[in-house]
Amino acid sequence: MAEQQEFDVVVIGGGPAGYHAAIRAAQLGLKTACIDAALGKDGQPALGGTCLRVGCIPSKALLDSSRQYWNMGHIFNEHGISFADQKIDVAQMVGRKDKIVKQFTGGIAALFKANKVTAFYGFGRLQKGNVVSVKQHDGTTVELKGTNVILAAGSDSIELPFAKFDGKNIVDNEGALDFTEVPKRLGVIGAGVIGLELGSVWNRLGSEVTVFEAMPDFLAAADKEVAKVAAREFKKQGLDIRLGTKCTKIEVKADGVHVSFTDAKGDQELVVDKLLVAVGRRAATKNLLADDTGVKLNDRGQIEVDEHCHTGVDGVWAIGDCVRGPMLAHKGFEEGIAVAELIAGLPGHVNFDTIPWVIYTEPELAWVGKTEEQLKAEGVAYKAGSFPFAAVGRAVAMSEPIGFVKVLADAETDRVLGMHLVGPNVSELVHEGVLTMEFKGSADDLARICHAHPSLSEAVHDAAMAVAKRAIHKAN
Repeated sequence: MAEQQEFDVVVIGGGPAGYHAAIRAAQLGLKTACIDAALGKDGQPALGGTCLRVGCIPSKALLDSSRQYWNMGHIFNEHGISFADQKIDVAQMVGRKDKIVKQFTGGIAALFKANKVTAFYGFGRLQKGNVVSVKQHDGTTVELKGTNVILAAGSDSIELPFAKFDGKNIVDNEGALDFTEVPKRLGVIGAGVIGLELGSVWNRLGSEVTVFEAMPDFLAAADKEVAKVAAREFKKQGLDIRLGTKCTKIEVKADGVHVSFTDAKGDQELVVDKLLVAVGRRAATKNLLADDTGVKLNDRGQIEVDEHCHTGVDGVWAIGDCVRGPMLAHKGFEEGIAVAELIAGLPGHVNFDTIPWVIYTEPELAWVGKTEEQLKAEGVAYKAGSFPFAAVGRAVAMSEPIGFVKVLADAETDRVLGMHLVGPNVSELVHEGVLTMEFKGSADDLARICHAHPSLSEAVHDAAMAVAKRAIHKAN
């Protein structure tokens, strides 16, 4: 084995949390290494984690492609635009997605080089004393000694015991990004972010999509009014979402994948051509830690950390999907930067109360802060103001009048406690709520900020005005 190499910071994982931590640490003058095991379709190392390779970025590429196709058949005629032959080339669509993925994974490698982050490609395992052994893809093993080690191992798809992934008939998010043709019938287990987004992709392209959700409520984490509007629109689009439905058995036969399930009507069966299992993700901590490191895992396999992402073992930190908190790439971004700055002796903090959530369906859903249901349960007195996109000139001009913006503020102080949106481009608009809450602003602050006309952001402005019952473009 080669001589042990020493670094100020060793990061295990090159996903959103890990690569942010590595680059920021290097910017701060720390000698930094980052270890990542992932390979791209071409068999070459591909930094960026699940997010860039098989998650956030490729799914948005397919969502955009499928939306263009959907608009051709459902919206363009309103603009006077017609097509004689509407068709989709799935191979070209997937190829475009792959090209985007390669561009961004290669971009991180370039950033590592520019910032002098040393990359190691293989599987990293933490040993006692902040030593990381790396089994590289070429078969060799190297040892890295880190004054600080940051664990950013990410997460894996949860596999159901009765629905094992085969990469062909029963797939996870990765498989659903690479179908070679539009499945005539697609089954989806789980009506969460992944299930709804990828279900939407193939539904727009002509697949008959059935979504099985065990919970009785649709998008229970979202504002009830937002979820209600979204459910109505998804139904119009042809998504068959079955709530309170528990899948019990999966069998692959000659005529397709047989899904046995139980709902209010009793035991039933549905045959589909492909089945996407999207029931959540779990921390990818298997084989990450030697037995004597002192780093602890909870009963969900997550690494235990304090509010500063420290494990309690001197110099060992953990961030991203492998620790508590929402499994969101941008949460990992912020934790990675915060930990790098803490290591360098600077302040570092992540405010979990202002982390935005987005579902990139059509319409989009986004929110930050508390829902009305949470505020009622906590006994917090609040005021609410909402405004529909149907009254926003820009939205109507875009033929996207569905949805609304809701602002929730403290009844006494007027401080914004939450913002909930469903409609066009709300993945961008939600950040007005994030910024207002981060600066502890009030609904009145937001209402007194001049917003451009005509713009979608006017819905935010009028919703904030509606909190004090002074919206101009709706009856208060």
